[in-house]
Amino acid sequence: MNEYINLNLENIDKEHICCAIGDPKHQDGVVCKKEWIKNKLKDGHVFRKLNARGKIFIEYEPIETAWTPINGKNYEYIYCLWVAGSFKEKGIGKELLEYAINDAKGKGRSGICTLVSKKKKPFLGEKKFFEHFGFEVVDAIEDYELLALKFKNDETPKFNETARAMKIDNQDFTIYYSNECPYVEHEVKELSDYAKENNIKLNFIKIDSLEKAKNSPCVFNNWANFYKGKFISNTILNPNALEKLLKKL
Repeated sequence: MNEYINLNLENIDKEHICCAIGDPKHQDGVVCKKEWIKNKLKDGHVFRKLNARGKIFIEYEPIETAWTPINGKNYEYIYCLWVAGSFKEKGIGKELLEYAINDAKGKGRSGICTLVSKKKKPFLGEKKFFEHFGFEVVDAIEDYELLALKFKNDETPKFNETARAMKIDNQDFTIYYSNECPYVEHEVKELSDYAKENNIKLNFIKIDSLEKAKNSPCVFNNWANFYKGKFISNTILNPNALEKLLKKL
C-alpha cells in the first residue's frame, strides 16, 4: 500500500517538495516555493506527495484563493498533478486524483477543476487522464482548456476576462512568473544576467499576490513569455533557449 504525506507547517521544512530534488542550482527556488506554500496553507492549500524520493504529487486549493486567472465559487483547483520516472503506470496518479476528488466532496465543494491544453505543453496535465475520471471542458482560450468535474449542478468556473486577450501593451520580451514553481527563481537570475551582458531588453513581472494572479494577462501564471505584446509560450527559458527563440522570432 502506498504511503502519502500532506505538507503542513510542522513537516514542510524537513520534507522535499518533489520538484528540483537534489539540484543545487534550484535550491533558492525550493526555499521560495516552500514559503509560498506556507502562506497558502491557511487558504486550504493541499500539497500531497508519495513518501518517496521522486516527483510524485498533487497540489490544489479552493478556486477563490487559487493563484490563477480563473473565477468561480465552491470549486477546488488543481495546480499540478505529477508522477514521473519509474513511478508511472502504477496507479499512483489515480490515487492522488481520487484523494483530491474525495477531499473536495468531503468539504462540500461543487466540483474540482484544472488547466490542460489541446496539445501537450510543459507543466500541464494530460487531458485524457482527467477525462477518464469524468472531467469535461467548461472553458477555453486558444489551446488552453479548463476542465471540471461537477459534483453539483452549480455554475462552473471560467477564465477571467483579463486572461482572454493573451496580450500586453509592452512590446519588449516580457516574462510573467511566480514562486508557484521552484524552477523559476534560478532562470530569472540567469536570464537577467544574460540580458544585461548582451544588452537585451528583457522585462520580468512577478506575480506575488492573489490580486495579480487573478488579473494576469495569461492563463498560465508559473511562467508566461510575451513578445511584441503577444503571448508566445509557457516554456521556462534558460539563456540558450531564449537566444534560439529570439532568433526564431
